[in-house]
Amino acid sequence: MSIGQYLIQRLQDYGIDHMFGIPGDYVLSLYSELEKSPINMIGCTREDCAGFAADSYARLNGMGALCVTYCVGGLSVCNSIAGAYAEKSPVVVVTGSPGLKERTRGALLHHMVRDFRTQYEVFEKFTIAGSELSDPLTAFSEIDRVLDACDRFKRPVYLEIPRDMVHVVPPVAHGYRGVVYENDQEATAEAVRETRQLLESAQKPVILAGVEVHRFGLQDELLRLADTAGIAIATTMLGKSVISERHPMFIGLYEGALGDQAVTQFVEESDLVLLLGAFLSDINLGIYTANLDPTRCVNATSEELRISHHHYHNVSLRDFLRGLCEAQLKPANRPIPESLSKIHTAAIDSEPGDGGLRTSWMIGRLNRTIDGDTIVIADVGDSLFAATELVIHERGEFLSPAYYTSMGFSVPAALGAATARPDHRVVVLVGDGAFQMTGQELSTLIRYQHNPIVIVLDNHGYGTERYLHAGQWEYNEIQPWDYGKVLGVYGGGRSHRVATELEFETALQEAWQQSDRPHLIHAELIEGDASNTLRNLAERMGENVARRPVT
Repeated sequence: MSIGQYLIQRLQDYGIDHMFGIPGDYVLSLYSELEKSPINMIGCTREDCAGFAADSYARLNGMGALCVTYCVGGLSVCNSIAGAYAEKSPVVVVTGSPGLKERTRGALLHHMVRDFRTQYEVFEKFTIAGSELSDPLTAFSEIDRVLDACDRFKRPVYLEIPRDMVHVVPPVAHGYRGVVYENDQEATAEAVRETRQLLESAQKPVILAGVEVHRFGLQDELLRLADTAGIAIATTMLGKSVISERHPMFIGLYEGALGDQAVTQFVEESDLVLLLGAFLSDINLGIYTANLDPTRCVNATSEELRISHHHYHNVSLRDFLRGLCEAQLKPANRPIPESLSKIHTAAIDSEPGDGGLRTSWMIGRLNRTIDGDTIVIADVGDSLFAATELVIHERGEFLSPAYYTSMGFSVPAALGAATARPDHRVVVLVGDGAFQMTGQELSTLIRYQHNPIVIVLDNHGYGTERYLHAGQWEYNEIQPWDYGKVLGVYGGGRSHRVATELEFETALQEAWQQSDRPHLIHAELIEGDASNTLRNLAERMGENVARRPVT
């Protein structure tokens, strides 16, 4: 096999059936090999959109990939891959580069910046492993090493292939022996014993589950632990839908002072908090309003295990969680208050009328409609904050960049989600500002005959920024668009422009029933509208700013 053929085969071995990207001359040789392979190449409108699509695909499929050209393509995709790194999404970045024979001293080749190593060195900052496939003797083993790292650490990796190496057949293929990652069994057993003792003495334990439970496929172990030990589960914002939010042990999202106060009280009154696979970021901690005593926490991630002030090394999250499941824990049977158990039923709001549109009201109506075959994708801003009120039916079917918070994620992410799960209905919640950044990827969705429902929350600008920094600032305004008309440009779909509750209800029902075409609902919001979560966030961040010392 040639180096290009081997790379394609190994991507297939990890379950990658689709790649996203844009062609360019330095990568056309590899594109030719991809065209002959079972992998389907999805052409996007922009490289960063390809990155968001591959990220979304990876979250649902287990691993994703994109293929772009040198520098003008690679450097354009940096932001979306940085987000994938921050949020532990296993994306393989494949890029072409000038051929080795072209790289003579002083050569000024198009797309090159500074020197031939620039792109490689940039990607080193936000990938877990990388390689330039410039040596035929080691190319196969390097491909194996890098893909193994992507699978193990659930973070992006980088493979650069000079265009004159794609068709090279190595005379001798050196195999990858791999790095042996051994779980420390003694440390794991001791950590399980200590945690068991804490659980058996606790009267009010709780589990706070994070996104790594999903990334590493540990949902069944988590539910087994919760069911056998009788421990309720809350999740972080980034971990939303890590389990079905209709599960009887699920109590809601924990967001510190920003979220549902009943959930906050339940978690913060606990005498033992099992944090499993959770990122302790500012958003997940409610802009640091979370009140979690470290001495009453067991914090287990794929990278560390800390029980109070005790640190355990070389203990995998998977083995620790399985050890707890097998520890025959005494059930805690902490009762779940009725106010929290009601979360399993979607909110029923008042019947629609002629009143203006508010985001929280629309979320309530959407809650009535979504089902177990729905994937909800929320962009940054109030699209995300309001979407925390949704009740997701099945695990892993809510996608958002809730940690890295890069605007423009949602529409290209819908392409990745629809590609990975073509049997599901994709619903996108996106602000008008984010839509103006990457909404053109809706044309790619139409091209590949996917039928999402895209709800554009139109508050004529960056509404979240207005709440975070009060004042009539011109820079938060954007040019108003007639968003529905873009479907005429893209060549398909049905548009709806709505400004009242009744109009939104009619549009949503029509969109839901007509699943054979994409729909764009242009929702014109009441002036100054914001979800309660956003209002709380703005208040908290304002307090933080006020406390900063003047220098």
